Formats: sequence, C-alpha cells, structure tokens
Amino acid sequence: MQENNRGQWSSSFGFLMASIGSAIGLGNLWGFPYKMGSSGGFAFLVIYLVLVLLVGIPLMTAEFALGRKTGTGAGAYAKLSKKYRPIGWMANFVPFVILSFYAVLAGMTLRYCLGFLVQIVGIDGFSGQGSGFFGYLLYDSSSMVIFLALALIITMVIVMGGVQGGIEKFSKTVMPALGVILIVIIIFVATQDGAVEGYKFMFKPDLSLFSDPESFFGVLKVAAGQMFFSLSLAMGINITFGSYLTKDRDIQKNALIVPFSDTLFAVLAGMMIMPACAAFGVDFGAGPGLLFASMQNVFLDGMGGLIGNVMGFLFYFLVFIAAITSAIALLEVCASSIVDRQIEKGKNPNRKKISLILAVCLFVVGLPAALDALGSGGALLKAPFELLGLEIGGPGYAMWNDCWLDFYDMLTEGVLMPLGALLMSLLLGWKLPNLVKEECEEGGRPFKFAGYFKIAFRIVIPVIMLIVLYTQIQAFFNI
Repeated sequence: MQENNRGQWSSSFGFLMASIGSAIGLGNLWGFPYKMGSSGGFAFLVIYLVLVLLVGIPLMTAEFALGRKTGTGAGAYAKLSKKYRPIGWMANFVPFVILSFYAVLAGMTLRYCLGFLVQIVGIDGFSGQGSGFFGYLLYDSSSMVIFLALALIITMVIVMGGVQGGIEKFSKTVMPALGVILIVIIIFVATQDGAVEGYKFMFKPDLSLFSDPESFFGVLKVAAGQMFFSLSLAMGINITFGSYLTKDRDIQKNALIVPFSDTLFAVLAGMMIMPACAAFGVDFGAGPGLLFASMQNVFLDGMGGLIGNVMGFLFYFLVFIAAITSAIALLEVCASSIVDRQIEKGKNPNRKKISLILAVCLFVVGLPAALDALGSGGALLKAPFELLGLEIGGPGYAMWNDCWLDFYDMLTEGVLMPLGALLMSLLLGWKLPNLVKEECEEGGRPFKFAGYFKIAFRIVIPVIMLIVLYTQIQAFFNI
C-alpha cells in the first residue's frame, strides 16, 4: 500500500519488528553490558529501568504520534511551524553522524564474524594475532575501510528496497532469528563454571551508589545516554517510522511494546556477556573493548576448539545483524527526509539514488573514526587530541578529543539528543499540549495515563534532560 510515494507498513507485526530492530543494536549488545559493568551493575539497571518508564515511553509515544500526525519524518517539526524547523535539523543531523561511526563498529563485528567462520574450517581467521587481534585490526587501515564500506553497502541495499520491500521484509525475517541465537548462547553460557557470578553482579541488590550524589549523577548520565541510544530517541527514527503508520494502529500499545522488548533484549544481552566474563575471567568493566577484545578472548581462548569458534561465529553474527537493523533505521531517517522534501516540491523521488548518495557521504564522514585506531595513537589518521597537541590525561585533555568516535558521540549522544528531547518535551508540554493526546485517541481509543504524560512533558522530562545535558557536557568537556 502506498501513500504519496512514501510507503506504509503492511502490518503491525512488520512495524514492531522494524521498530524493535531499530532499538536493538550495538547499544544493547555492546553499550549496555560494558556500561553496566563499569557503572555499578544492579544500580545501573535500576536507574536505567526508571528512566525508561519516566522518560523513554512518553518520548517514544510522542515521536510516533508526531510522525503519524504530520505524515513526514524529521521534517515534522517544520510542518508544525517554521519556527520549530531547527529541532528537525537536529533530528536529521544526529542519525547521519551516528551512522557514520556506527557503520565502523558494524564493519568490525562483520570482520570478527567472518574470522570465526573460517576458524571453524581450520583456517586462521585472525591474521596470526590470536586474542590480540583487536589492537591489530585498529591499525589495519585497509580492513577498517573495506568493512566500513561493506556495512554501508548492506545497509544501503536494504533501504533502497523501501519501507515494505526493504526495511519491513528484512526486519520480519531477521528479528525472530536474533531471538533464537541469543537464547542459544545464553543457555550455553549458563552451563559454564563460574557463570553464576555474572548473574549476581547484574541482579544482586546493591544500592550503595545512591548514597553518593556524585556517583549517582555519574551513573544517571551513563544510563540516560544509553537509554537514548538504545531506544532510538531524539534521532528522528521513531518520528519517521511513526509517519508510515496508518490511523488504525494503536500508538500507545506499540510505544509500550518496543521499549519493553528493547529493554528485555538488553538485559538478556547482559545475561549472555556478564556470565561469560565471570566464567572466563574477564573484567566486567572492560570498557568499549569488551565486545571485541574481551569476548573474542572468551570464545578463542576460554572455550577454545570447535565449540569456541562456533559460539564465536554465532555471537558476532548476532551482533552484526542487530547492528544492521539499527543502521537501516538511521539511514531511513536521512533518506525519508530527502524523499519528503522532493514530494513537497512535486518531484518523483528516486529512493535508490538518494540512498547511494547518502551512503557515499556517510563513508567519507566515517573515515576518521575508521582510521584513527580509536584514539590509540600513531594511526594513519591522527585522533583529535593528537591534532590539538595534547597528551592523554594531560592539561586540556577531555573525553571528546579522545578519538573521532568520541567526538561524534559528544555531538550526538552528549549534546544534541538530550537537547532535542528537552525542546520536544517543552514544545509538546506547553505549546502543543493536545497533539499527542489527539493523535493517540484516533480510532476512538482513550489516551491512557494522560495525567502523567502532561506532567512528564511539562516538568519531569525537562528537569531530567537538563540534569543529563549538564552531566554529559561536564563529562565530555572535563568541566
């Protein structure tokens, strides 16, 4: 079914699989476990769940409603009023920048996946580096560029297929498969000696962190950033996907199912990775390298042999496909914005050409993140701190200049995403207080929790976003 050449979801299941797929990605399988590991375990989980309830669900509901109300993607703000156009600019800029470095990480997971695949048939898949492959890969410029390109090509081809023939079809096929692979790995890891310590770390109540304000706000910042990234908030995805919804779809129900499914997947990812770390002596707080260096260690050296290679392949295949489901959502935001503008001008948009041009631009912007060895120093391309003549940890050094990925992350997750959520909540809470309610009540459905949503958009979300924005700026700029 087509509407104004834009496309629509063919079914609620297709929409849910695409929306859940956009949320489930590296944020769950990479970010959530290592951030939990470095931020207090159970306490992080509690703060994250509270933020999802108080902030995540209302924001997702609003973004779905805004997209369907206006029938457009990130340009929805301009349709409401030209004076709100800058919020839409942010909603377009954020997914583009995120995808530029996200594709670098997706490409790295594909390289690990192929490495374990050839290991199964007895071929060395890690260039003779063994468990030291992560450090080697970062400086292997040709491989980093090639796999960045492959990740973008796969993403581009799917988006070229359109809403139903590309995004929905792909998501409906791979999302159930992801669930099966995840459960298989969780069951296998649970049988390993020492795995129980990983479950204790995640679920044993320890709220001592709440007695220290500095520690609490530090974890709040990390949990909020993770929630935004994981639920695809304030980056135009939910608005764009909402714009493809027909009026008979229940926005409120979907805005509950997607965060619940995403959070469940994130917790299950933790139940896969944390027990594996405990069983094979890997530090819970190993940092961003947890997904690559640490988990490769688990499969290559910890488990070893054929079973280690098979489980390693399944794990990185799971991570790569999850990364692609998010990548196609990010690219769709950018593509749909151009499609919408061309339709408004009376033109017949060429989705394939638009997707190709965007992929080329993303490749160029992503090159710095692929070539600076994630700030390890001495790479083909200098990291920001090297260009500025700074020493790691020295005067003037801050998180944003650690590497190009962190610089891009500072722009998006650090500043523009919480700022965008703040502006949207103020807009919907004070300027257009009935927009979400009216759209959610289409089809005669009552708008449940209307009282809380009113308070949330006027007070709760703005206050939390101001706190998060302040702590993010403080962390990234070392203030």
